[in-house]
Amino acid sequence: MNRRQVLKALTALPLAAFSSRLFAVPAGNSKFLLVFLRGGYDAANLLIPISSSFYYESRPNIAVAKPGTDANTALALDSDWGLHPALQESIYPLFQNQQVAFIPFAGTDDLSRSHFETQDSIELGQMNNASRNYQSGFLNRLAAVLRGKDAISFTDQLPLVFRGDAQIPNMALRQLDKPGLDPRQTKIIASMYQNSTLAKPVMEGFDAREEILKEMTAHMDTASRNAVTAKGFELEARRIARLMKDKYSIGFVDVGGWEGGRRRASESQKVLDQK
Repeated sequence: MNRRQVLKALTALPLAAFSSRLFAVPAGNSKFLLVFLRGGYDAANLLIPISSSFYYESRPNIAVAKPGTDANTALALDSDWGLHPALQESIYPLFQNQQVAFIPFAGTDDLSRSHFETQDSIELGQMNNASRNYQSGFLNRLAAVLRGKDAISFTDQLPLVFRGDAQIPNMALRQLDKPGLDPRQTKIIASMYQNSTLAKPVMEGFDAREEILKEMTAHMDTASRNAVTAKGFELEARRIARLMKDKYSIGFVDVGGWEGGRRRASESQKVLDQK
């Protein structure tokens, strides 16, 4: 099975269907939202191979201890895998309720150790030993295969993963309350591309933005009147969920700030090794 077939199959599966294997389920009105964590974090410190002797031999000082009574030990998922104890109140309850699953060994084989190159590899979804086409992201190819399925990127700029032949609109929902362009500016920009090959994509982008603004106005007004206001990514996630439910089948959003954890883990390892 090639990558395209895998992705096409994945969009027909609910998240709860993932475990150590994939279970076949009837195709339906499934949604696929990729939440991309920018930066770098220590994957083996989040999803811990508690049955691996190699893991504990390789990390004598920073390995997360096997599940036990201590609050700093791993949270058992099964006999082979555990979660970092810091996720006790967040992701772990979702796992217990079968609302989230983890898929080990599903990452990239990029060994460059560069966060930038590795992110590119993931977004492109192309063979690492071949020349890269930076105008062909894997979600754009997926959108082309799943014809009739609307796709959108909830970002300021169109990310690498959505570059390609299919025209994909992009919009950062956190900026909906402060539109970057007024009607006059929109008209000027549209006139600049008139009678060019970009005229249609530009107008489709403006139309998509206008449609989303209309769909979200009531939701935003309601939220602004409530005593407790959702902030940051939580608010953006709620808006994304609403749009994905009503209109879009394929979506993408990225979240920054994942660099520090890996850096601190690396620094901690150096200090402990010196001791």
